[in-house]
Amino acid sequence: MKLYEAVRSSASFRVRIALNLKGLQYESVPLDLRKGAHHAAEYARVNPAQAVPALVDGGHTLAQSMAIVEYLDETYPRPPLLPAAPLERARVRALSQLISCDIHPVDNLRVLLFLERELRVEEPDRDRWYHHWIHEGFGALEQILAEPATGTFCQGDAPTMADCCLVPQVVNALRFKVDLGNYPRIVRVHEACMKIDAFARAHPDRQ
Repeated sequence: MKLYEAVRSSASFRVRIALNLKGLQYESVPLDLRKGAHHAAEYARVNPAQAVPALVDGGHTLAQSMAIVEYLDETYPRPPLLPAAPLERARVRALSQLISCDIHPVDNLRVLLFLERELRVEEPDRDRWYHHWIHEGFGALEQILAEPATGTFCQGDAPTMADCCLVPQVVNALRFKVDLGNYPRIVRVHEACMKIDAFARAHPDRQ
């Protein structure tokens, strides 16, 4: 497998975690998003959306991190990243989408660069934007993690797709110096994940 990715991309980070949890070997092809490498014609032929990540497996190219993670779970089912019970699967998907659809898109690099370069937003206001949407999403997520279904991880006592989404978002929040003092459950789950080698090896600092 070949993974086209960006080191600090949350979406790429999710897929790295999933690949590591599955014990799968892959070739990393890093792209520098700040230099616009994802807009190069060569990469546009790989992924017409010109976004990361993209995974090439057996001659087939997959895009969108959540679709890639579910593909990996269906193709390489051990260990599972989605629970067997329908209600638990739905909960994991809901947690994953809260992060990947509600929090991440408004704080990702292309939005921040648009704020900086096109709207001329100064760094303090850009960071205020970032912090606002983290707090908006994490406030809801913290409440959901208080439900009895939560164990050591987002769902029970084994990592799931939701944890693959949570960890990169927490890492980015820490990089932007977001105060996580009001989110002890999120911090606890993140710390439990980072004790697992598959998560630790996927961290941007380890790439």
